[in-house]
Amino acid sequence: MGVVEVLDPVAPTRAGGWKVDVSRGERNGRVSSEWFNRPDDERYLSLDDLWASVKGRSERSRSRVVQTADIRVEAARDSAERLHLVLPKAHEPVAPTHWAFGQLASIVGAPASYLRQLPAPLAGINLQYGLTNHRAEQVKTFETEDGRTELRAVTGPDYGRIHDHELVEAVQRIAGNGTGDTRWKVPGVLDWSTGVYNPDVEISRDTTTLYASDRDVFLFLVDDHNPIEAGRLPDGSPDLYFRGFYCWNSEVGAKTLGMASFYLRAVCQNRNLWGVEDFQEITIRHSKYAASRFAHEAAPALTRFANSSPQGFVNGIKAARQQIVARTDEDRDDFLRKRGFSKAESGKIIEKVLMEEGRPPESIFDFVQGITRLARDKTQQDARLDMEGRAKKLLDRVG
Repeated sequence: MGVVEVLDPVAPTRAGGWKVDVSRGERNGRVSSEWFNRPDDERYLSLDDLWASVKGRSERSRSRVVQTADIRVEAARDSAERLHLVLPKAHEPVAPTHWAFGQLASIVGAPASYLRQLPAPLAGINLQYGLTNHRAEQVKTFETEDGRTELRAVTGPDYGRIHDHELVEAVQRIAGNGTGDTRWKVPGVLDWSTGVYNPDVEISRDTTTLYASDRDVFLFLVDDHNPIEAGRLPDGSPDLYFRGFYCWNSEVGAKTLGMASFYLRAVCQNRNLWGVEDFQEITIRHSKYAASRFAHEAAPALTRFANSSPQGFVNGIKAARQQIVARTDEDRDDFLRKRGFSKAESGKIIEKVLMEEGRPPESIFDFVQGITRLARDKTQQDARLDMEGRAKKLLDRVG
């Protein structure tokens, strides 16, 4: 499971949590989407439980490269839905999962949706023809024993598999069990009625952010006992942030491996991330040298973020607040128009800041906040992401 690195002692939490201003920064719905779509059997209450599940599955699995022409397709005539594959030197047939069947069909150039509509014998004939005449000649299979042998993945021979348990182990090295034994833990919940974020919420299947299915793994953790102050709000209270990260992987090729780190102000009950700033993401395709890249790039990057000082982020926010770029209405309009915003958009951005701050925008930070608030009003995702991207680019140029 790897060595657990316990960070500095957890600072005492203010009773009831901290007042935060989630109108600032961006909203990120990635974790909420995971939370909404995961059934109970894909939700875990600790990193230990999650690791035990994906590690045990890995220990019951094996991968090998086989000749496609040597794969034999068998279909049961008494069941239109049963289709099995007989692999070279296998003791018994393997049953492809829904995902593996789609991969296999894609590799041989057959439409999976069409094959699934056919009776199993007829689908088997079509699939057998494709395998026999497959020009690439070889595929890499990934088989798991769980009462019966399942074929969980069929990929190209150079597919660089990063096992789900390897990602979980990398997280455990900095986050322990993910339940509060280190700085990093499953997040708390924002109380919308008071604007207070409470980091101490019981971890249950309704609140957990640790997920795994037969296709993937997804984890989200925060350092929400240790708020970071980066400036002041209009009422003089501190503008508080927390560090957070999420990561994902699929050992069967359903998605890349990836990690995202950021600062945020709160997490709500639906697991939306509010007030997100300084979002950074890296992804690694499961190519031939993926395992090496994970060991030398992704895992160390996660450790660096977990152990790094937030001072650079704080200084960047302070610099953005101090960098005055417009003092008149003409300056404000000119500043935004030169950065590609239309006259109507410029007016709305200025209005957003005026409503929230009680004054028109003057600093880089003011304009960034106005742009991100306007982005939330966009109904089309592409338009919203484009505007959020322009806000981030503006903040990145500070200094």
